[in-house]
Amino acid sequence: MKTTQFKNTSIAYTDTGKGTAIVLLHGFLENQVMWEHYIAPFSKKNRVITIDLLGHGATECLGYVHSMEDNADAVHAVLSELRIRKAIFVGHSMGGYVALAFAELYPDFIKGLVLLNSTANADSEERKINRDRAIKAVKQSYVGFVSLAIGNLFSENNRERLRIEIENVKTAALKTPLQAIVASLEGMKIRVDREVLLHQTTYPKMLILGEKDPVLNYQETKKQIINTNVELVTFPDGHMSHIENQEALTTVLLDFFKKI
Repeated sequence: MKTTQFKNTSIAYTDTGKGTAIVLLHGFLENQVMWEHYIAPFSKKNRVITIDLLGHGATECLGYVHSMEDNADAVHAVLSELRIRKAIFVGHSMGGYVALAFAELYPDFIKGLVLLNSTANADSEERKINRDRAIKAVKQSYVGFVSLAIGNLFSENNRERLRIEIENVKTAALKTPLQAIVASLEGMKIRVDREVLLHQTTYPKMLILGEKDPVLNYQETKKQIINTNVELVTFPDGHMSHIENQEALTTVLLDFFKKI
């Protein structure tokens, strides 16, 4: 684990292997540990960078709203430190929102983009209300909120099968400070719609979705890639494809990297 400074805030990251740079961005309540099973296979032929986003893992909080743009700037600080000028980005859920913000702010850095259980669309009004409810809930019962939030990310039929894995995700999530949870919810709530990037950019893009994702409606989410060159990969499970479909996802991503 290494660190760099961004706006007087310590940003934690790892840097493994050589070759084309792959930047892996975790989701809300996660940290770079979510990629531990992927670093070894990916780093055989690529340089793999994992980053703890603002307030997550070993990265400090920046303030009371962690916007996707602030997160993108923090990612840029890491890449500048490593002198990386182009990379393939893989973002899970909130990490996908950050990857899209980065793609808008620093288009020349993008060699390829994978949205994993994520969307380019902004929050609907209903979703914004739910974010406010979540902020209230986590302030009232931190442990209860985190436990419920993590369990609800997996498809129902996997909740018993992956009981141990789910507990591990909860343990990691409970290391996220309250300030970071609220700041991230506020940041996701105000993020702008970036669907236009899926239509107008020419670099290779992939959208990976779970058919039974309890967070993102599968049919609605895939509408954003109609008439685009974005490749769609569908898994039969929930929002946590990196755990629910680990082997298949490894193969899909390695094939995507090879094409670029």
